[in-house]
Amino acid sequence: MREGTTFGHPSPRTHPVEPISTPNDYVPVLIQTAIAVGFVGFALSAAAWLGPKINGKKKNESFECGIEQQGNARTPFSVKYLLIAILFVLFDVEVIFLYPWAVNFKALGAIGFVEMVCFVFFVMAGLYYVLRKGVMKIE
Repeated sequence: MREGTTFGHPSPRTHPVEPISTPNDYVPVLIQTAIAVGFVGFALSAAAWLGPKINGKKKNESFECGIEQQGNARTPFSVKYLLIAILFVLFDVEVIFLYPWAVNFKALGAIGFVEMVCFVFFVMAGLYYVLRKGVMKIE
């Protein structure tokens, strides 16, 4: 039997298999990255070179929406603000999981409904725990 044949018939694969991606496929990405980095470098250089160079007491003061400063900006604040922000992101992401379920509600059937009821139960249990611990109370 000759090589490249199957039971006396020529093999259907006579050409080599090409790789899925080659380095040439990444050339447009590299060009776009180089253009973006070049533009950022050019814009920053032009701003530093062409921009005004005025120094003084008024220029070096911190500016907060036109309101005069009061006190030190480094005063400590309650960590509860951070906890509330984290909880907002956590519950926001959990609510986002409800959208695909709502779109595919009929296709998921009863099993999908039971799974989502369990998911909502655990989300509500977490919310109940957070409320019982008093994390949402800001004093």
